[in-house]
Amino acid sequence: MAAQARTEELNKLAVQDAGVKPDAPAASNGNVKDEEGDDSEDDAEEAAPAAGTGAAKKKKKRKPKKKKKNPTQQSDPPRVLVSQLFPDKKYPKGEEVEYVNENRYRTTNEEKRHLDNLKSEWLNDYRHGAEVHRQARQWAQKTIKPGMALTDIANGIEDAVRALVGHQGLEEGDALIAGMGFPTGLSINHCAAHYTPNAGNKMVLQEDDVLKVDFGVHVNGNIVDSAFTMAWNPRYDPLLEAVKAATNAGVKEAGIDARLGEIGGVIQEVMESYEVEINGTTYPVKCIRNLNGHTILPYSIHGTKSVPIVKTNDQTKMEEGDVFAIETFGSTGQGVVHEDGEVSHYAKRGDANKVDLRLSSAKSLLNVINKNFGTLPFCRRYLDRLGQEKYLLGLNSLVSNGIVEDYPPLVDKKGSYTAQFEHTILIRPTVKEVISRGDDY
Repeated sequence: MAAQARTEELNKLAVQDAGVKPDAPAASNGNVKDEEGDDSEDDAEEAAPAAGTGAAKKKKKRKPKKKKKNPTQQSDPPRVLVSQLFPDKKYPKGEEVEYVNENRYRTTNEEKRHLDNLKSEWLNDYRHGAEVHRQARQWAQKTIKPGMALTDIANGIEDAVRALVGHQGLEEGDALIAGMGFPTGLSINHCAAHYTPNAGNKMVLQEDDVLKVDFGVHVNGNIVDSAFTMAWNPRYDPLLEAVKAATNAGVKEAGIDARLGEIGGVIQEVMESYEVEINGTTYPVKCIRNLNGHTILPYSIHGTKSVPIVKTNDQTKMEEGDVFAIETFGSTGQGVVHEDGEVSHYAKRGDANKVDLRLSSAKSLLNVINKNFGTLPFCRRYLDRLGQEKYLLGLNSLVSNGIVEDYPPLVDKKGSYTAQFEHTILIRPTVKEVISRGDDY
C-alpha cells in the first residue's frame, strides 16, 4: 500500500536526472486448527434377534477406519487452508540474501543466529502470510480478465485470503487474528494507488487498461505488503518491465546500514532508463516522486521510515529488525500524483488523541472499528460486510476529528499510464529475506 511523500520532503529531493519530471490487540495464534472433523464409525456391535433357545449374539465386523488425508494441492478458487497444505506449520522461506561487505559475518555469527531463533514464531507468521499472498495472487493473475467487474475482482481476492487463513472476519476480533492486511487496491491507468470499489461501483476492466493489484495479508498483525501490475496490450510491456526492474534494484540495494536516499537514486536510475511508445509517441518512464516505500509495524501498514524512489539526501539507514515494503511506481505522465476521487480506504490512527465525540453514530462506528480492525486499514465494503448501514456521517466525523485517516485515490494526469511492483523484505540479523518473493515476480 503506497505511502505518499510529505510535501516538504519533495523540496529536498536531489533528483539526478531532472526531466519533467493500533492499538494492537494481544496477538493470538494465527494458525487455525485443521478442520478435519471426526471420522464416522460403524456401530461396533449389533445384536441379532434370538432364534430359539441359547441363540448366540452375532457380532458385525468392524470396518477399519479410513484416515482423512490432508489435501496436497490448492483448490480453484483457493479455499484450502494453507495450514492444511503445510501440516507441520513450517511455511516456505522467502528469498534469503546474505549480507555483503562489513555485514558478511552476520550469516554465520552465532550471536546473530541466536537472535534469529528468538523470533522464530514471528518469522513463521510472516512466512505463513507470504504463502497466503502468493497463492491468492497467483490465482488472481490467471483469473483476472478484461470484462470483469472490479468489485468481483476485489471480492475474489479477499474471499481467497480469508479462506486460506481460516478467518472470515465476521465475528468480533476474528479479522485481527489473521486476514486482510489492507483492502485490495485496483487502480487503473492514471490512477496509481488507493482505489478499491465502494458499494454500487459498476466499473469494468477494459482490454486496454493497466491494472495495479495491491493487497496485504496479515497473521497476528504481521503484514505482508506486495503488489503487481497487469496489462493485456503488449505496448505497455516496457512500462511494466521498467517498474519491476526498479523494484528489484531497490530490493537488491536494501540491507543493514543501507541509506534510504541512495536506494532511491538506484531505483530512479533503473526506472528512468526505460521508455515506452504509445500510439506513435515515445514517453520516458518517470518515477512518481511523491510516492514512497515504507517500513511496516505490527498492525500498522505505514511505519516511521520512508524509502524514496528518486535520489534524495536522506541519510537514514536501514537497521536490523526493520520490515520494509519496497515499492516503486512508474508513469508516462508528470511523475507526480495528487488526491482525486471518492475515498474508499481508511485506517484508525495509532496516535489519535482522545476526542469527546458528539455524534452517536461516530461513537458506535469507532467501537466497530476498534473491535474488528484496530489500526489495520479497511474500506467501506468491509463495513458493509459487517452489516453496518448509514455510517458515512459517523465515518466523516471520525476523519474530521483526526481519529481515522482517509486515503483518497492518488492520480497522475489523465491520459497517462502508471505501473507498480512491490515486495516486503525482512532485515533479519543474519540475512535479508524477501518474504513475498514468488515464481511470478
